[in-house]
Formats: sequence, structure tokens, C-alpha cells
Amino acid sequence: MMDEDRKQPLDEAAAAELAGVPEELLEQNNEAESVLEELTKLQDELASTQQNVLYAQAETQNVRRRLEKDIADARTYAVTGFAREILSVADNLARALDAVSPEMREDEKLRNFIAGIEATQREVDKVFAAHGISRIAATGMPLDPNQHQAMMEVPSTDVAPGTIVQEMQAGYMLKDRLLRPAMVVVAKKPD
Repeated sequence: MMDEDRKQPLDEAAAAELAGVPEELLEQNNEAESVLEELTKLQDELASTQQNVLYAQAETQNVRRRLEKDIADARTYAVTGFAREILSVADNLARALDAVSPEMREDEKLRNFIAGIEATQREVDKVFAAHGISRIAATGMPLDPNQHQAMMEVPSTDVAPGTIVQEMQAGYMLKDRLLRPAMVVVAKKPD
């Protein structure tokens, strides 16, 4: 505003008033106005810089949190690839035990062999449990598309439609993540 006032021609009363003001005082007034303008600019820059620092600190904190979460996830789920590959070993052990007939269990020569396969399966289950790998419940449960993969539907009057009646392949979770869905047969209404 003062710049605008200075640009306008002074009226006679203002000119007469300024005529009595010493030149030195007018210069000091101009310097004071200049210092005030500079101070205002610096205050604006300081406020802007403070805001930028706050944004940078918030972004740094967000990046740190994301990295901490990524590191925790990497530690928790590092065994995912290996676990998926070892599932076929567990499947083969289960198939081997399913193939054992009652007559084979009574045969003295095969009894120790079968006991060895059962002990191996228990050890695999123990290692799975130690690493947070758990089998998904399937038979008798309602179909959950997040954990089960329906391979077939069969008509049934014994259970409600959408209930799993048979597990074709076991499914597994790694802590709270799906490792492999259970492949299942689901009941439907008879035709």
C-alpha cells in the first residue's frame, strides 16, 4: 500500500507536511519499509520450508514403516517357494499310506516298511507345523472359494448343497496365506 501511496502525486497539504520533515527521516522510513517487506518475504519462505520439512518427515516415516512391513513379511513367508515344492512329497506319502490294504498291514514283512512311511509322514507334519504350514479343513465343511477349489459337483441328499463331500487333494496355508487350495468335490441338489 505504501508503494501505491508514493506513486501518487502528493496533494498540497501532504507536500507541505513532508516539507518540514528532514530528509534523513524520510530515508530511514524508506529503509524501514524495505526491511519490513524483506522480513515478510522471509517469514513466508520460512513457513513454506517448515511445511516442506513436515511433509518430508511424514514421507520418511511412511517409507520406514513400509520397509519394516516388507522385511517382516519376507521373514515370515520366506519358505513359501520351498513349502509349495515339498507339498508333493507330503501328497506322495499320503498316497502311499492310502494304498496300503489291511492285508498288507498284517504282513510281517511289510509292517516295518509301513511303519517307516507313517513315521516319515508324521515328521513332515511336524516340520510343517514348526514353520506355520497347516492343512486346510475340507470334508464336511461348506465350500470356501478362498481356500477350496471345487473340481466336481455330485448330487447328494445327505448333506446341504455347497458342502464338501470329498477331498481330492489336500490344501495348505502358510500362517495366514493360502499356499495351495484344497481340491474338492462339492454336493449339489439332486436333479
